[in-house]
Amino acid sequence: MTIKPFALAGSAAIALAAIAPSAVAQAGYGQEIKHDPARCQSGKPGVWVSVTDIKESKGTLRIQSYRATKADWLETGRWLTRMEVPAKAGTMRFCMPIATPGTYGIAVRHDINGNGKTDIFADGGAMSNNPSLNIFNLGKPSYKKVAFTVGQGVESISIRMRYR
Repeated sequence: MTIKPFALAGSAAIALAAIAPSAVAQAGYGQEIKHDPARCQSGKPGVWVSVTDIKESKGTLRIQSYRATKADWLETGRWLTRMEVPAKAGTMRFCMPIATPGTYGIAVRHDINGNGKTDIFADGGAMSNNPSLNIFNLGKPSYKKVAFTVGQGVESISIRMRYR
């Protein structure tokens, strides 16, 4: 069985962004960035992402932005920006810069043991708009369910982590 970007575990769906680097970065895709709060104070488009309910202060959080389109959402190599940070239990807040106004989606994965792999029985996941997940969508909700709009300024969203 091949595990796609998001997987299910047990009776609860776990949204896991199994996010591997693209072999060849396509134009506009695959920019790895560091967290820089000043980017959300620059007057350019962006989004403050509050990630809540982080289970443990170990491992790594990976936050990725995508265009909220059928062609891009959670497709391999189609993420726009990615940041990875050490996880801290509770709530963490990140500034995700956005190149141009438009409709976007955010995926978050908590790699608890920091091994860089999706461990469906331990890792946590989340997506913008906190869509419900079930066996019928196999952990990958429609881009329409995760979409939010970013204009000329900075938006704020809250994403709740989910674990098995």
